[in-house]
Amino acid sequence: MRHAFGRARAGQSLPVRKRRGTAVGRRNDENSFETLLRKWRQTTRSAASALSTTDGRWALVSTSVTALVAGSVAWLAAGIVPPANARTSDGQPSMLPYQLFLRLASRDDAARANYAAFGPTGPIVDRATHRDGDGFTLDSALQAQQLDDDAEPGTDTHTVTMDSGDTLVGALTDAGVTGDDANAAVVALAKIYNLRTLRAGQSFEISVKQVDTPSVQITYTPANAAQDNQDDDGNNAAPALGQLLSMKFSPTVDHEITLTRNPDGGFVADDVQKELTERHHHAGAKIDSSLYLAAMQAGIPADVVVEMIHMFSYEVDFQRDIHPGDSFEVLYNYYYTPEGLAAKEGEIAYAAMTLHGQKIALYRFQPNDSEPADYFNAKGQSAKSMLMKTPVDGARISSGFGMRFHPVLGYSRMHKGIDFAVPIGTPVMAAGSGTIAFAGRKSGYGNYVKVQMPNGYATAYGHLSRFAAGIRQGTHVRQGQIIAYSGNTGMSTGPHLHYEIVINGNQVNPLKVKVATGRKLNGKDLKTFMATRAGIDGKLASMPLETKLADNTADLRAAKD
Repeated sequence: MRHAFGRARAGQSLPVRKRRGTAVGRRNDENSFETLLRKWRQTTRSAASALSTTDGRWALVSTSVTALVAGSVAWLAAGIVPPANARTSDGQPSMLPYQLFLRLASRDDAARANYAAFGPTGPIVDRATHRDGDGFTLDSALQAQQLDDDAEPGTDTHTVTMDSGDTLVGALTDAGVTGDDANAAVVALAKIYNLRTLRAGQSFEISVKQVDTPSVQITYTPANAAQDNQDDDGNNAAPALGQLLSMKFSPTVDHEITLTRNPDGGFVADDVQKELTERHHHAGAKIDSSLYLAAMQAGIPADVVVEMIHMFSYEVDFQRDIHPGDSFEVLYNYYYTPEGLAAKEGEIAYAAMTLHGQKIALYRFQPNDSEPADYFNAKGQSAKSMLMKTPVDGARISSGFGMRFHPVLGYSRMHKGIDFAVPIGTPVMAAGSGTIAFAGRKSGYGNYVKVQMPNGYATAYGHLSRFAAGIRQGTHVRQGQIIAYSGNTGMSTGPHLHYEIVINGNQVNPLKVKVATGRKLNGKDLKTFMATRAGIDGKLASMPLETKLADNTADLRAAKD
């Protein structure tokens, strides 16, 4: 037995030991025809069982449709690939077969010029020897399309808005207008309008005829060069150049400037002044919080509200005299464009405030042409006095006149004025007419202005943020003129205006000062005023009170701007 399991001798083979139960020819049996037939029958029975159900049949239909769509997409994708021998005269490959393109896109589409950019960029030559399988000549199709596109390029009308730092020429060229047209347009406009008055935000409606359509070519870009090409495309992008046909803009709401192109290529500018229509309004409302808010909620234009506040600033302390339940009414006129837009403010003919049941009415009257119009009460007494009660509109008194604990110094000290709590930048008006005695920095007052008036009176304003233009020592100011803006300079713990009235060098309580009133009409002037008043009263009686104006109040408020 040793030789059977040991090393075989020369010329002798070792016996192979077989395992019991092993089928040696099994793998060959599986590939036999009978086995394949048996498996095919099992698959057929499974398919028949699946198709016998509704879900099975729907699965077969959906699979077939999906295969059909996938095949169609594959066929279209194959059609986009350029033929190996489809080239233009300069050797560049043609990107999109135009036979397929013309079948998929409408030739009458307004945007066909954009699609045509996918064509070859070189000149087209007749190359009859190169044809597709169906006899279609690629280059001749391009040539045919160029011959068929005999329509004039489209006209594009859009709005251009000037940004900060822009010039009109720059804004037009950025919008695609040629440099020659932009310069010629500016020269024509300068003959009728001062272009230096243009500001950022001014919009222009321009019509441009496209004369140079940028071409686009689709090329393959390697992945490692995608970023570089993206940067280059962003730097080289430029709008299509166009020929300027017309332009118009409105510097103000009441007139429009137009620019048109002549047949010889020149430009003609025209300034059209719109014919304005005057309308009268009789408006009013109850006051819940402040006169300004109540008037704005009633739809009264902001410039009318401000003028009304100035009218009553000599008679009414808007902080202490107005309470919820008081009311007001105003009669004024406004001018409108033919389109119904508010163009400019008119005049307040009448205004009245009812405070604690007492009515204060003021009428506009101009005694003679040599002096401005003024407002008078029903007896012909001017509403103006030597001093306004408050130098700021709608302010709250945060600190009164007298001894108080100083919030900065930390001890009690005489407060020789009153403080109005107002935000930084609130306009400060001169309470009376006079001459600027001081305008500058003054110790704890911060920025400080003092106005000297006749008869030993003066007014002073402290903690200002800045001075109005032209305010300097020796300048004459009129009552109600804006001289500065409130702030928080000097020894101050918060934004407010410090206001003083000085009589013969001594500060006095502004709330208790008795000042002289304005003129009183008499004689012929009084008789004329009474007639004017009667006419205004008649108009008030004939016009209903508007408690809420129309929806164009937004235009009314912006008209002055």
